Amino acid sequence: MVSVVQNVAIDCADAYELARFWSAVTGRPLHPEDRPGDDETQVMLPAGPLLHFNQVPEPKTIKNRVHLCLRPDTSREEEVERLLALGATLVVDRREPDGSGWAVLADPEGNEFCVLSSEAERAAMSH
Repeated sequence: MVSVVQNVAIDCADAYELARFWSAVTGRPLHPEDRPGDDETQVMLPAGPLLHFNQVPEPKTIKNRVHLCLRPDTSREEEVERLLALGATLVVDRREPDGSGWAVLADPEGNEFCVLSSEAERAAMSH
């Protein structure tokens, strides 16, 4: 017997607004029944677990122990710039001159996530 991961739950102050941010990040829609003011919302990813946002009363206070890592279909730099324009903030820049490394960003509520190199960038580094 095994368990299947149904969703990745993210606590937040405004479930609908944070889900809208992550919908823009992933290019995937919110659950069709989600509305502004809902305590719980979901981003409908095409495969794997959903992103589930739970509205909670307490604020985020420490670094995430679990976080999302994103692999863009464009370049890492283009994706970092796009996400910053959507409202993310740069937390730590671990990008290296040779193209390796990653950027740690935070969503509008301070939840950290990483932006990795694209598959094409990884392939170019391996040659």
